[in-house]
Amino acid sequence: MTTGHVFIATSLDGFVARQDHSLDWLSKQPPAENDDGGFAAFMDSVDGLVMGTGSFRTLLGFGQWPYSKPVVVLSRSLTEQDIPKHLKDKVRLSTAEPADLMQGLQEEGWTRAYIDGGRLVQSFLRQGLIADLIITTVPILIGSGIPLFGALDQEIDLQVASSRILPTGMVQSKFRVV
Repeated sequence: MTTGHVFIATSLDGFVARQDHSLDWLSKQPPAENDDGGFAAFMDSVDGLVMGTGSFRTLLGFGQWPYSKPVVVLSRSLTEQDIPKHLKDKVRLSTAEPADLMQGLQEEGWTRAYIDGGRLVQSFLRQGLIADLIITTVPILIGSGIPLFGALDQEIDLQVASSRILPTGMVQSKFRVV
């Protein structure tokens, strides 16, 4: 089956966004010169993205769409009318359960999917659909927001594959789900 892979930033206190999905705290970090933290290489390694409603709405607020690869938005609240015309060929909606979606993506030829968004990552993790996570920890405490990790029915064992300090002072760690 298609495997899920995560590349995400969190505050030091474990939040991926504020409660309103705002990412303003990320812009307070100094820009890295000639270092994207491995994001371009990660994007080259995936066939497309799967994200939730909150992540999709946040990205729409950026103005320019940041992805050239196909995007699937898992949502029960969005309709086709919520997708801007200029994104109709890049973004599609799905109401499938995560495992069914991953099976469908495999049938389309996807081998690796970028899973993006705090709540979506949580649900894919709970269902055993994440192979690895690259988590960049930003040295800021925001106090509340959308946590990367939530309640679990059982423990999920992880193995540290690597960890490094980026030129910006952020710490990036890669974990494999075992």
